[in-house]
Amino acid sequence: MSVRTFWASASTLAIAAVAALGMAQPASAAGDNYVALGDSYSSGVGAGNYTSESGGCMRSTNAYPSLWAAANAPSSFKFVACSGATTGSVSSGQLGALSSSTTLVSVTAGGNDVGFADVMQTCVLQSEATCVSRVNTAVSQMQNSLPTSLNSLYGSIRSRAPQAHVVVLGYPRFYKLSGSCIAGLTETERGAINNASNVLNGVLAKRAADAGFTFSSVVDEFTGHELCSGDAWIHSVSIPISNSYHPKAIGQSNGYLPAFRSVA
Repeated sequence: MSVRTFWASASTLAIAAVAALGMAQPASAAGDNYVALGDSYSSGVGAGNYTSESGGCMRSTNAYPSLWAAANAPSSFKFVACSGATTGSVSSGQLGALSSSTTLVSVTAGGNDVGFADVMQTCVLQSEATCVSRVNTAVSQMQNSLPTSLNSLYGSIRSRAPQAHVVVLGYPRFYKLSGSCIAGLTETERGAINNASNVLNGVLAKRAADAGFTFSSVVDEFTGHELCSGDAWIHSVSIPISNSYHPKAIGQSNGYLPAFRSVA
């Protein structure tokens, strides 16, 4: 079996999971009313210890919102992030948790809007040239259609929580280039996917700034801990399959939590 055929077989199982795409600080946030919105990177898919009430949303006690709330004891904490969420489903299904008394909001959204699952499936199952072409299509979506969706979501958040400090968190780069992986995608494919992450983070940062929100990148935190680094904080193809391509518990505690804590 060729390397690409092996990864095609293994990664086909992971595509559905992809689609579903520190130190405690002083208790100075005790008066906050905190709401955590977003997709699987906020719900904590891949980090384990999912709460029974969250069902398919897979909200983890190891996710950065839960860790921050445990360390800071806010006045209230509503954790409604959900695996598979898009900007549209965050708007339609999660914003009821916000109110005029909300003082702090975190959100990750945008990766699922640009067909991340299809990008990964294409890159795993098809040629390098087809992969790069599909990534470029996703980048075009990021630049052309995603900003409007983000503007709508961010406007709705501000309307429902006019006094809140809103933190938009980005996404890590997946791969360490020239790293330790001996199977899987080619270096060109990994580089194209990393570039798409950079573009996505840039779009998120710009739309957040224009909305008066705070953008916090996680790229620095995950640098040295990407796939192919030898010390990855992100799952590759994994069992259970739902973990695949999501941060591990250490990625939440040492990656997302510090990025959120630094600006919350």
